[in-house]
Amino acid sequence: MKIAVLRERFEGESRVAATPEIVAKLIGLGAQVSIEQGAGIGSRIADDQYRAAGANIIGSVAETVGEADIILSVRRPSALAIKGASPGALLIGALDPYGNEREIAGLAQAGIVAISMEFMPRITRAQVMDILSSQANLAGYQAVIEAAAIFERAMPMMMTAAGTVRPAKAFVMGAGVAGLQAIATAKRLGAVVSATDVRAAAGEQVESLGAKFIMTEALKDASGAGGYARELTVDEQDAQAELVAGHISKQDIVITTALIPGRPAPKLVTRAMVESMAPGSVIVDLAAERGGNVELTQKDQVVSHNGVTILGHSNLAGHIPTTASQLYARNLLAFVETLIDRQEKKLAIDWDDELVKATVLTRDGAVVHPAFAGAVAADPVTPLPVPKAAPRKPAAVLEAKDSPAKTGATGKSPAPRKVGAKTKPADVVKAAAATPKKSTARKATTPKEGK
Repeated sequence: MKIAVLRERFEGESRVAATPEIVAKLIGLGAQVSIEQGAGIGSRIADDQYRAAGANIIGSVAETVGEADIILSVRRPSALAIKGASPGALLIGALDPYGNEREIAGLAQAGIVAISMEFMPRITRAQVMDILSSQANLAGYQAVIEAAAIFERAMPMMMTAAGTVRPAKAFVMGAGVAGLQAIATAKRLGAVVSATDVRAAAGEQVESLGAKFIMTEALKDASGAGGYARELTVDEQDAQAELVAGHISKQDIVITTALIPGRPAPKLVTRAMVESMAPGSVIVDLAAERGGNVELTQKDQVVSHNGVTILGHSNLAGHIPTTASQLYARNLLAFVETLIDRQEKKLAIDWDDELVKATVLTRDGAVVHPAFAGAVAADPVTPLPVPKAAPRKPAAVLEAKDSPAKTGATGKSPAPRKVGAKTKPADVVKAAAATPKKSTARKATTPKEGK
Protein backbone atom coordinates (compact mmCIF):
# COMPACT_ATOMS: atom_id res chain seq x y z
CA MET A 1 0.00 0.00 0.00
CA LYS A 2 1.56 3.24 -1.17
CA ILE A 3 0.51 6.70 0.00
CA ALA A 4 1.72 9.76 -1.93
CA VAL A 5 1.86 13.34 -0.68
CA LEU A 6 2.12 16.07 -3.31
CA ARG A 7 3.67 19.49 -3.29
CA GLU A 8 0.85 22.04 -3.65
CA ARG A 9 0.69 23.92 -6.93
CA PHE A 10 -2.22 26.22 -6.18
CA GLU A 11 -0.98 29.81 -6.16
CA GLY A 12 -0.33 31.04 -2.64
CA GLU A 13 -0.93 27.65 -0.99
CA SER A 14 1.74 26.98 1.64
CA ARG A 15 0.13 24.10 3.55
CA VAL A 16 0.99 20.43 3.13
CA ALA A 17 -1.22 17.36 3.52
CA ALA A 18 1.09 15.38 5.80
CA THR A 19 3.62 16.24 8.49
CA PRO A 20 6.48 14.03 9.74
CA GLU A 21 4.31 13.10 12.73
CA ILE A 22 1.56 11.83 10.41
CA VAL A 23 4.02 10.11 8.07
CA ALA A 24 5.28 7.98 10.96
CA LYS A 25 1.72 6.98 11.83
CA LEU A 26 0.88 6.11 8.23
CA ILE A 27 3.94 3.88 8.06
CA GLY A 28 2.75 2.25 11.27
CA LEU A 29 -0.47 1.35 9.44
CA GLY A 30 1.59 -0.56 6.89
CA ALA A 31 1.97 2.13 4.23
CA GLN A 32 4.95 3.08 2.14
CA VAL A 33 4.93 6.90 2.06
CA SER A 34 6.34 8.94 -0.83
CA ILE A 35 6.70 12.69 -0.46
CA GLU A 36 7.29 14.95 -3.44
CA GLN A 37 10.51 16.89 -2.95
CA GLY A 38 9.90 20.26 -1.29
CA ALA A 39 6.29 19.46 -0.37
CA GLY A 40 6.69 20.81 3.15
CA ILE A 41 8.85 23.83 2.47
CA GLY A 42 5.94 26.28 2.70
CA SER A 43 5.14 24.93 6.17
CA ARG A 44 8.79 25.05 7.28
CA ILE A 45 9.17 21.26 7.06
CA ALA A 46 12.43 20.15 5.44
CA ASP A 47 12.79 16.99 3.33
CA ASP A 48 15.22 15.61 5.90
CA GLN A 49 12.48 15.70 8.53
CA TYR A 50 10.31 13.51 6.32
CA ARG A 51 13.23 11.15 5.70
CA ALA A 52 13.80 10.85 9.43
CA ALA A 53 10.14 9.84 9.81
CA GLY A 54 10.62 7.06 7.24
CA ALA A 55 9.29 8.63 4.04
CA ASN A 56 10.84 8.42 0.59
CA ILE A 57 11.58 11.80 -1.00
CA ILE A 58 10.79 11.74 -4.72
CA GLY A 59 11.92 14.34 -7.23
CA SER A 60 8.94 14.40 -9.61
CA VAL A 61 5.16 14.28 -9.44
CA ALA A 62 4.95 11.31 -11.80
CA GLU A 63 7.27 9.19 -9.66
CA THR A 64 5.58 10.32 -6.44
CA VAL A 65 2.11 9.19 -7.53
CA GLY A 66 3.32 6.21 -9.53
CA GLU A 67 1.36 3.12 -8.40
CA ALA A 68 0.00 5.08 -5.42
CA ASP A 69 -3.11 3.71 -3.74
CA ILE A 70 -3.85 6.94 -1.84
CA ILE A 71 -2.89 10.50 -2.78
CA LEU A 72 -3.14 13.15 -0.08
CA SER A 73 -3.43 16.81 -1.02
CA VAL A 74 -4.59 20.15 0.32
CA ARG A 75 -5.98 21.54 -2.94
CA ARG A 76 -7.37 19.60 -5.90
CA PRO A 77 -4.63 18.62 -8.38
CA SER A 78 -5.45 18.27 -12.07
CA ALA A 79 -6.07 14.81 -13.52
CA LEU A 80 -2.96 15.26 -15.66
CA ALA A 81 -0.81 16.02 -12.61
CA ILE A 82 -1.61 12.68 -10.98
CA LYS A 83 -1.50 10.58 -14.12
CA GLY A 84 0.28 7.32 -13.31
CA ALA A 85 -1.48 6.59 -10.05
CA SER A 86 -2.92 3.12 -9.65
CA PRO A 87 -6.38 2.59 -11.24
CA GLY A 88 -8.93 3.32 -8.54
CA ALA A 89 -6.45 5.27 -6.45
CA LEU A 90 -8.01 7.49 -3.78
CA LEU A 91 -7.44 11.26 -3.99
CA ILE A 92 -8.23 12.73 -0.57
CA GLY A 93 -8.25 16.46 0.09
CA ALA A 94 -10.21 19.71 -0.03
CA LEU A 95 -11.31 19.28 -3.65
CA ASP A 96 -13.65 22.31 -3.86
CA PRO A 97 -16.08 20.75 -6.35
CA TYR A 98 -18.62 23.60 -6.49
CA GLY A 99 -18.06 25.53 -9.68
CA ASN A 100 -15.37 23.02 -10.72
CA GLU A 101 -17.61 20.20 -11.95
CA ARG A 102 -15.65 19.75 -15.19
CA GLU A 103 -12.42 19.19 -13.29
CA ILE A 104 -14.13 16.64 -11.02
CA ALA A 105 -15.46 14.82 -14.09
CA GLY A 106 -11.90 14.83 -15.45
CA LEU A 107 -10.71 13.01 -12.33
CA ALA A 108 -13.47 10.45 -12.83
CA GLN A 109 -12.42 9.95 -16.43
CA ALA A 110 -8.85 9.33 -15.22
CA GLY A 111 -10.09 6.52 -12.98
CA ILE A 112 -9.48 8.40 -9.74
CA VAL A 113 -11.71 7.94 -6.69
CA ALA A 114 -12.02 11.58 -5.61
CA ILE A 115 -12.90 12.11 -1.94
CA SER A 116 -13.80 15.64 -0.88
CA MET A 117 -13.21 16.17 2.83
CA GLU A 118 -15.48 19.22 2.88
CA PHE A 119 -18.47 16.87 2.71
CA MET A 120 -17.63 15.00 5.89
CA PRO A 121 -20.96 14.47 7.70
CA ARG A 122 -21.65 16.26 10.97
CA ILE A 123 -21.65 13.27 13.28
CA THR A 124 -19.71 12.62 16.47
CA ARG A 125 -17.15 10.17 15.09
CA ALA A 126 -16.36 12.48 12.18
CA GLN A 127 -15.48 15.53 14.28
CA VAL A 128 -11.78 14.65 14.28
CA MET A 129 -11.92 14.54 10.45
CA ASP A 130 -13.57 17.95 10.02
CA ILE A 131 -11.16 19.98 7.91
CA LEU A 132 -13.55 22.92 7.59
CA SER A 133 -13.73 23.42 11.34
CA SER A 134 -10.00 22.99 11.96
CA GLN A 135 -9.06 25.48 9.26
CA ALA A 136 -11.88 27.94 10.02
CA ASN A 137 -10.78 28.00 13.65
CA LEU A 138 -7.33 29.16 12.58
CA ALA A 139 -8.78 31.64 10.09
CA GLY A 140 -10.82 33.27 12.86
CA TYR A 141 -7.72 33.62 15.00
CA GLN A 142 -5.57 34.96 12.17
CA ALA A 143 -8.24 37.45 11.12
CA VAL A 144 -7.95 39.24 14.46
CA ILE A 145 -4.15 39.08 14.46
CA GLU A 146 -3.94 40.69 11.02
CA ALA A 147 -6.57 43.28 11.88
CA ALA A 148 -4.64 44.22 15.03
CA ALA A 149 -1.44 44.62 13.01
CA ILE A 150 -3.11 47.03 10.58
CA PHE A 151 -5.20 48.88 13.18
CA GLU A 152 -2.19 50.98 14.30
CA ARG A 153 -3.58 51.45 17.79
CA ALA A 154 -3.42 49.46 21.00
CA MET A 155 -6.17 46.87 21.47
CA PRO A 156 -6.58 46.81 25.29
CA MET A 157 -7.43 49.62 27.66
CA MET A 158 -4.26 51.04 29.22
CA MET A 159 -4.00 53.14 32.38
CA THR A 160 -0.81 55.16 32.21
CA ALA A 161 0.66 58.25 33.87
CA ALA A 162 0.06 60.03 30.57
CA GLY A 163 -3.60 59.14 30.59
CA THR A 164 -5.99 56.33 29.71
CA VAL A 165 -6.05 54.57 26.34
CA ARG A 166 -9.52 53.32 25.52
CA PRO A 167 -9.86 49.73 24.33
CA ALA A 168 -10.60 48.92 20.71
CA LYS A 169 -14.13 47.86 19.81
CA ALA A 170 -14.42 44.68 17.74
CA PHE A 171 -17.58 43.42 16.07
CA VAL A 172 -17.82 39.83 14.80
CA MET A 173 -20.57 38.99 12.32
CA GLY A 174 -21.38 35.29 12.49
CA ALA A 175 -20.78 33.04 15.49
CA GLY A 176 -19.73 29.82 13.79
CA VAL A 177 -16.33 28.18 14.31
CA ALA A 178 -14.36 31.09 12.82
CA GLY A 179 -16.49 33.73 14.51
CA LEU A 180 -16.22 32.22 17.98
CA GLN A 181 -12.44 31.95 17.66
CA ALA A 182 -12.28 35.56 16.45
CA ILE A 183 -14.29 36.62 19.52
CA ALA A 184 -12.01 34.69 21.87
CA THR A 185 -8.86 36.09 20.25
CA ALA A 186 -10.08 39.69 20.28
CA LYS A 187 -11.01 39.31 23.96
CA ARG A 188 -7.55 37.97 24.78
CA LEU A 189 -6.05 41.03 23.12
CA GLY A 190 -8.16 43.28 25.31
CA ALA A 191 -10.81 44.52 22.89
CA VAL A 192 -14.43 45.18 23.82
CA VAL A 193 -16.19 42.59 21.68
CA SER A 194 -19.74 42.34 20.36
CA ALA A 195 -21.16 39.81 17.92
CA THR A 196 -24.29 39.03 15.96
CA ASP A 197 -25.76 35.92 14.41
CA VAL A 198 -29.17 35.16 12.96
CA ARG A 199 -29.32 31.92 14.97
CA ALA A 200 -30.65 32.56 18.47
CA ALA A 201 -28.75 29.57 19.89
CA ALA A 202 -25.45 31.31 19.07
CA GLY A 203 -26.15 33.98 21.71
CA GLU A 204 -25.26 31.73 24.62
CA GLN A 205 -21.95 30.75 23.00
CA VAL A 206 -21.07 34.38 22.30
CA GLU A 207 -21.83 35.46 25.86
CA SER A 208 -19.87 32.53 27.30
CA LEU A 209 -16.77 34.08 25.71
CA GLY A 210 -17.42 37.44 27.35
CA ALA A 211 -18.80 39.23 24.29
CA LYS A 212 -22.07 41.11 23.94
CA PHE A 213 -24.63 39.41 21.68
CA ILE A 214 -26.85 41.66 19.60
CA MET A 215 -29.86 40.47 17.61
CA THR A 216 -32.85 42.27 16.16
CA GLU A 217 -36.19 41.59 17.82
CA ALA A 218 -37.73 41.19 14.37
CA LEU A 219 -35.64 38.06 13.86
CA LYS A 220 -36.49 35.41 16.43
CA ASP A 221 -34.37 32.61 14.98
CA ALA A 222 -33.10 31.70 11.52
CA SER A 223 -31.44 28.36 12.29
CA GLY A 224 -31.42 26.02 9.31
CA ALA A 225 -30.24 22.56 8.37
CA GLY A 226 -26.67 21.45 8.96
CA GLY A 227 -25.96 24.15 11.53
CA TYR A 228 -26.25 26.96 8.99
CA ALA A 229 -28.76 29.78 8.90
CA ARG A 230 -31.79 29.53 6.67
CA GLU A 231 -32.42 32.19 4.04
CA LEU A 232 -33.91 35.32 5.59
CA THR A 233 -37.12 36.89 4.40
CA VAL A 234 -36.99 40.41 2.94
CA ASP A 235 -38.34 41.91 6.15
CA GLU A 236 -35.80 39.98 8.23
CA GLN A 237 -32.97 41.11 5.96
CA ASP A 238 -34.05 44.74 6.31
CA ALA A 239 -34.27 44.45 10.10
CA GLN A 240 -30.84 42.80 10.31
CA ALA A 241 -29.29 45.42 8.01
CA GLU A 242 -30.75 48.21 10.14
CA LEU A 243 -29.27 46.64 13.27
CA VAL A 244 -25.84 46.27 11.69
CA ALA A 245 -25.85 49.79 10.23
CA GLY A 246 -26.53 51.35 13.62
CA HIS A 247 -23.84 49.29 15.35
CA ILE A 248 -21.01 49.12 12.84
CA SER A 249 -20.40 52.87 12.78
CA LYS A 250 -19.10 52.71 16.36
CA GLN A 251 -16.68 49.82 15.74
CA ASP A 252 -12.92 49.86 15.16
CA ILE A 253 -12.54 46.30 13.87
CA VAL A 254 -15.15 44.20 12.06
CA ILE A 255 -14.75 40.50 11.23
CA THR A 256 -17.33 38.98 8.83
CA THR A 257 -17.61 35.19 8.65
CA ALA A 258 -20.84 34.31 6.82
CA LEU A 259 -19.92 31.60 4.31
CA ILE A 260 -21.64 28.40 3.23
CA PRO A 261 -19.73 26.02 0.90
CA GLY A 262 -21.09 26.09 -2.62
CA ARG A 263 -23.08 29.30 -2.26
CA PRO A 264 -22.21 32.95 -2.90
CA ALA A 265 -21.47 34.84 0.29
CA PRO A 266 -24.36 37.00 1.55
CA LYS A 267 -23.75 40.75 1.49
CA LEU A 268 -23.83 42.03 5.06
CA VAL A 269 -21.86 45.28 4.92
CA THR A 270 -22.69 47.93 2.33
CA ARG A 271 -20.54 50.75 1.02
CA ALA A 272 -22.56 53.19 3.13
CA MET A 273 -21.84 51.17 6.27
CA VAL A 274 -18.12 51.23 5.50
CA GLU A 275 -18.29 54.98 4.98
CA SER A 276 -19.93 55.38 8.39
CA MET A 277 -16.85 53.93 10.14
CA ALA A 278 -14.03 56.10 11.46
CA PRO A 279 -10.79 56.41 9.46
CA GLY A 280 -8.28 53.83 10.65
CA SER A 281 -10.92 51.15 11.15
CA VAL A 282 -10.28 47.66 9.76
CA ILE A 283 -12.61 45.06 8.24
CA VAL A 284 -11.53 41.45 7.65
CA ASP A 285 -13.81 39.56 5.25
CA LEU A 286 -13.48 35.81 5.75
CA ALA A 287 -15.94 35.15 2.92
CA ALA A 288 -13.77 36.77 0.22
CA GLU A 289 -13.35 33.47 -1.66
CA ARG A 290 -17.08 33.45 -2.44
CA GLY A 291 -17.52 37.13 -3.26
CA GLY A 292 -17.29 38.53 0.25
CA ASN A 293 -19.71 39.73 2.91
CA VAL A 294 -18.62 43.32 2.30
CA GLU A 295 -19.68 45.21 -0.82
CA LEU A 296 -16.17 46.61 -1.35
CA THR A 297 -14.23 43.38 -0.77
CA GLN A 298 -11.88 42.26 -3.53
CA LYS A 299 -10.53 38.72 -3.33
CA ASP A 300 -6.91 38.52 -2.13
CA GLN A 301 -6.61 42.30 -2.08
CA VAL A 302 -6.35 44.95 0.61
CA VAL A 303 -8.79 47.76 -0.20
CA SER A 304 -8.67 51.21 1.35
CA HIS A 305 -11.89 53.25 1.25
CA ASN A 306 -12.40 56.54 3.13
CA GLY A 307 -9.58 55.54 5.47
CA VAL A 308 -11.12 52.13 6.24
CA THR A 309 -9.00 49.11 5.35
CA ILE A 310 -10.75 45.98 4.05
CA LEU A 311 -8.79 42.71 3.98
CA GLY A 312 -10.02 40.15 1.46
CA HIS A 313 -7.61 37.27 1.99
CA SER A 314 -9.12 33.99 0.77
CA ASN A 315 -6.77 31.65 2.64
CA LEU A 316 -6.11 33.05 6.09
CA ALA A 317 -5.41 29.60 7.55
CA GLY A 318 -2.59 29.38 5.02
CA HIS A 319 -1.00 32.47 6.60
CA ILE A 320 -0.04 30.25 9.54
CA PRO A 321 0.83 27.15 7.48
CA THR A 322 2.80 25.22 10.08
CA THR A 323 -0.12 25.02 12.51
CA ALA A 324 -2.69 24.69 9.72
CA SER A 325 -0.79 21.75 8.20
CA GLN A 326 -0.55 20.00 11.56
CA LEU A 327 -4.32 20.11 12.07
CA TYR A 328 -5.19 19.35 8.46
CA ALA A 329 -2.87 16.33 8.36
CA ARG A 330 -4.44 14.96 11.54
CA ASN A 331 -7.89 15.34 9.99
CA LEU A 332 -6.78 13.31 6.97
CA LEU A 333 -5.08 10.64 9.09
CA ALA A 334 -8.24 10.11 11.14
CA PHE A 335 -10.17 9.42 7.93
CA VAL A 336 -7.51 7.24 6.31
CA GLU A 337 -7.44 5.05 9.43
CA THR A 338 -11.08 4.11 8.75
CA LEU A 339 -10.09 2.85 5.27
CA ILE A 340 -7.30 0.49 6.37
CA ASP A 341 -7.45 -2.99 7.91
CA ARG A 342 -5.01 -2.74 10.81
CA GLN A 343 -4.50 -6.51 10.95
CA GLU A 344 -3.92 -7.07 7.24
CA LYS A 345 -2.28 -3.65 6.82
CA LYS A 346 -4.02 -2.99 3.53
CA LEU A 347 -6.91 -0.97 2.16
CA ALA A 348 -10.31 -2.30 3.19
CA ILE A 349 -12.84 0.32 2.14
CA ASP A 350 -16.42 -0.07 3.27
CA TRP A 351 -18.28 1.70 0.48
CA ASP A 352 -21.46 1.65 2.56
CA ASP A 353 -19.86 3.55 5.45
CA GLU A 354 -21.69 6.86 5.87
CA LEU A 355 -18.38 8.74 5.90
CA VAL A 356 -17.38 7.25 2.56
CA LYS A 357 -20.80 7.65 0.97
CA ALA A 358 -20.94 11.32 1.93
CA THR A 359 -17.48 12.26 0.65
CA VAL A 360 -16.87 10.19 -2.50
CA LEU A 361 -17.32 12.30 -5.63
CA THR A 362 -16.09 9.88 -8.30
CA ARG A 363 -15.77 6.09 -8.60
CA ASP A 364 -15.39 3.54 -11.40
CA GLY A 365 -14.91 6.27 -13.98
CA ALA A 366 -18.07 8.18 -13.14
CA VAL A 367 -19.17 11.11 -10.99
CA VAL A 368 -21.28 9.44 -8.31
CA HIS A 369 -22.06 12.21 -5.84
CA PRO A 370 -25.71 13.23 -6.35
CA ALA A 371 -24.88 16.95 -6.29
CA PHE A 372 -22.55 16.63 -9.29
CA ALA A 373 -23.87 13.67 -11.29
CA GLY A 374 -23.88 14.42 -15.01
CA ALA A 375 -20.83 16.69 -14.94
CA VAL A 376 -18.86 16.69 -18.20
CA ALA A 377 -15.12 16.12 -18.18
CA ALA A 378 -12.87 19.11 -18.71
CA ASP A 379 -10.34 19.37 -21.49
CA PRO A 380 -6.78 18.30 -20.54
CA VAL A 381 -5.17 20.91 -18.30
CA THR A 382 -1.50 21.67 -17.96
CA PRO A 383 -0.44 21.54 -14.28
CA LEU A 384 0.23 24.87 -12.61
CA PRO A 385 3.90 25.64 -11.98
CA VAL A 386 5.32 24.84 -8.56
CA PRO A 387 5.13 27.98 -6.37
CA LYS A 388 8.33 29.53 -5.15
CA ALA A 389 9.29 29.04 -1.53
CA ALA A 390 9.85 32.74 -0.94
CA PRO A 391 8.17 34.39 2.07
CA ARG A 392 4.58 35.51 1.48
CA LYS A 393 4.40 39.03 0.07
CA PRO A 394 1.87 41.49 1.47
CA ALA A 395 -1.18 42.02 -0.72
CA ALA A 396 -1.30 45.13 -2.84
CA VAL A 397 -3.39 47.96 -1.41
CA LEU A 398 -6.31 49.20 -3.46
CA GLU A 399 -8.15 52.43 -2.87
CA ALA A 400 -11.84 52.47 -3.66
CA LYS A 401 -13.18 55.62 -5.25
CA ASP A 402 -15.66 57.77 -3.45
CA SER A 403 -19.27 56.67 -3.76
CA PRO A 404 -20.83 58.05 -7.00
CA ALA A 405 -23.59 60.61 -6.71
CA LYS A 406 -27.14 59.25 -6.49
CA THR A 407 -29.06 59.49 -9.74
CA GLY A 408 -32.47 58.80 -11.15
CA ALA A 409 -35.89 58.70 -9.57
CA THR A 410 -35.00 55.76 -7.38
CA GLY A 411 -32.21 57.63 -5.62
CA LYS A 412 -29.99 54.57 -5.82
CA SER A 413 -26.31 54.74 -6.58
CA PRO A 414 -25.12 53.27 -9.88
CA ALA A 415 -23.29 49.95 -9.56
CA PRO A 416 -19.56 50.46 -9.06
CA ARG A 417 -17.36 49.86 -12.08
CA LYS A 418 -14.89 46.99 -12.21
CA VAL A 419 -11.35 47.61 -11.12
CA GLY A 420 -9.11 49.26 -13.62
CA ALA A 421 -5.64 48.64 -12.26
CA LYS A 422 -3.33 51.60 -12.64
CA THR A 423 -0.11 51.07 -10.77
CA LYS A 424 1.60 53.93 -8.96
CA PRO A 425 5.14 53.95 -7.50
CA ALA A 426 3.87 53.14 -3.99
CA ASP A 427 1.92 50.11 -5.32
CA VAL A 428 -1.32 51.88 -4.46
CA VAL A 429 -3.99 51.40 -7.09
CA LYS A 430 -7.02 53.68 -7.34
CA ALA A 431 -10.03 51.79 -8.60
CA ALA A 432 -13.74 51.45 -8.22
CA ALA A 433 -14.93 48.60 -6.03
CA ALA A 434 -15.52 45.48 -8.10
CA THR A 435 -19.07 44.23 -8.27
CA PRO A 436 -19.03 40.59 -7.11
CA LYS A 437 -20.09 38.16 -9.81
CA LYS A 438 -22.98 35.83 -9.20
CA SER A 439 -21.86 32.33 -8.45
CA THR A 440 -22.89 29.57 -10.86
CA ALA A 441 -22.16 27.01 -8.22
CA ARG A 442 -24.74 24.39 -7.36
CA LYS A 443 -26.54 24.63 -4.10
CA ALA A 444 -25.17 22.36 -1.41
CA THR A 445 -27.27 19.36 -0.60
CA THR A 446 -25.16 18.31 2.34
CA PRO A 447 -23.78 21.58 3.79
CA LYS A 448 -20.84 21.43 6.14
CA GLU A 449 -19.74 23.93 8.69
CA GLY A 450 -17.24 26.37 7.33
CA LYS A 451 -16.31 29.81 8.40
